Amino acid sequence: MLAVDPTSGDSLLAAFGALAVLVVVFAESGLLVVGFFLPGDTLLLPAGVLCATGTGTGPHLALWQVMLCAAVGAVAGAQLGFLLGRHGGRPFLARTRSGRLKAAAARGEALLRRYGYRKAIVIGRFVPLVRTVLSPLAGMLDVPTRTFTVWQIVGGVLWSQSLVLAGYWLGAAVPGIDRYLWLLVGAVVVLSLLPLLLRPRKGPEPPRDDG
Repeated sequence: MLAVDPTSGDSLLAAFGALAVLVVVFAESGLLVVGFFLPGDTLLLPAGVLCATGTGTGPHLALWQVMLCAAVGAVAGAQLGFLLGRHGGRPFLARTRSGRLKAAAARGEALLRRYGYRKAIVIGRFVPLVRTVLSPLAGMLDVPTRTFTVWQIVGGVLWSQSLVLAGYWLGAAVPGIDRYLWLLVGAVVVLSLLPLLLRPRKGPEPPRDDG
């Protein structure tokens, strides 16, 4: 029987290919608790590299399949997370004993209040942990459905496609880059935290229904 580590992007890609991208990105984009333990950035970047290289020790993935699965997973997962947050998210968050989950929720709420709905929904896609909790949190805080849907699609597509394409470019341009993926993944995680450190030039957008 094939042993698969669900927290390892390499293991998931080797076992399930592009389907792993769809399932993992879907869960990481809005399913509380489960999404925290799954790779997101650390799956998409290697997937892009494997689309360009394909080695004897790893699968060769089709770029169009990975990009499609990443986009669908990101958009559908966030929308489901939003609906779950609106219908039962508050009681769940109140009952949970996970300090990690509560800390991520606090960061997500601060992001929404600091930048306003539209900017926060897009920026939050690029921040680990916040990415998972932000969609349910938006539902809990009664962010207008139309506003959330439009901007989560924008953010989801930008996040997922940029990482896959970055990996593809690196795989095509740098021979043997697959041996240094752990360094690249670390750099992505560090860079993804930068938006939270930047101060907005204007105050946060007032909550309003853009629909």
